[in-house]
Parts: sequence; C-alpha cells; structure tokens
Amino acid sequence: MKYFIADCHFFHDKLNTVMDRRGFANAEEMNAHMLEKWNARVRSTDDVFILGDLSVGNAEQTNALLKELKGKLYLIEGNHDRFSKNKKFDASRFEWIKPYAEMRDHKRKLILCHYPIVNYNRQYRLDDNGKPTTYMLYGHVHDTLDEQLIEEFQEMTRRSVKTLSDGSHVRIPCQMLNCFCMYSDYTPWTLNEWIAFWEERWNNTSLRE
Repeated sequence: MKYFIADCHFFHDKLNTVMDRRGFANAEEMNAHMLEKWNARVRSTDDVFILGDLSVGNAEQTNALLKELKGKLYLIEGNHDRFSKNKKFDASRFEWIKPYAEMRDHKRKLILCHYPIVNYNRQYRLDDNGKPTTYMLYGHVHDTLDEQLIEEFQEMTRRSVKTLSDGSHVRIPCQMLNCFCMYSDYTPWTLNEWIAFWEERWNNTSLRE
C-alpha cells in the first residue's frame, strides 16, 4: 500500500500555539499522538511518501524517531528538514530523499513536491472518459491563507476553457492535493483517500455556490 502525508513537524512545539494551533500540551504529547496514528495505519511493508517537513528535531532526535515509524519511507525534502544535512543523520531509514519526484499509482501519474506547483507536468492529460490522470501532491502551506488562495486558483483554472489546435474547447484540469497531516488527523492516507477528501472539500467550497 502507498500512503502520503505532509508537514508532520515532529518536535515543533511552537505549532501547538501558533499557525496550526494543534492544541497539544507540548511537543512530546504531539509526537506521541502522531506516532500512534502513523503506526496504527502503516505496516512494515507499506510505502510512505513524506511530502516534506517531517521533523524539526536535530539529527539524533530524528534518527530515534525514524526507528519508531513503520513503513518503507521516502522523503521529499521540505524547508524544515534540516536534519538531512547533518553528518550525524542516518539516512539509511529512507529508500530515497529527493526535492522532487514523479511516480505512478494505479495508472495515475503523481507529481510530488513539498511546494505547490500550479502548472505541473502532464496536467492536461485525461483518460478516455475525460477524467484527469495526473495529480500534484504537496505540503508546505498547511491550512493557511496560502492554501485558500491555491484552492481559489484551482477553482478558477477548472472553470477556464482552452482552445486546442483542432479548434475544440476543453476545460483545464487542475488536481492539486495538499496532504497536510492535520486534514487526516495525522494519519498517512492513500491517494484515493486524499482524492475523496479534496473532492468533498472542492464540492463544498463557497466558490461553487
């Protein structure tokens, strides 16, 4: 099974009182909750793609954390993943560490990056039924005004029409999925679960009223 999650920010105590306002008493309580949620879902044979900002802890703290997290781990580097540059960091727990990646999941193309990409590779590809075949998975913006602006951009893009070389007209696909950990209650989700979450959110947005 393949799972995806972004912006866990293990050890980041400040996020309990500012920005995310996660509400845990301290970083230790937050770490324990996220670890419990993660390991309740993920098996040792599952693949977990982390879309950046896994940990703000130092190399030793992050090494210890990685020993507790289940699954085969892949890291898309985020701006807070400074541990990865430390000589004391043990990268062997990761299958790979990259700033950007492209992959497939059940015939769907995935673009993985910590930062949202509004014009991503193969964005215009559709299947025979006219449904998008490519998804851009990201993090970084958490649940902030920046995320709201990205959602507005996507809605405007999907309402836009492009004229093709043969003179026909098509609506522009835009399938950007923010895999922010608080949306999933800190649980890594499958692509299908992230798609379902975002389709419900898009359908309920005031922009569609």
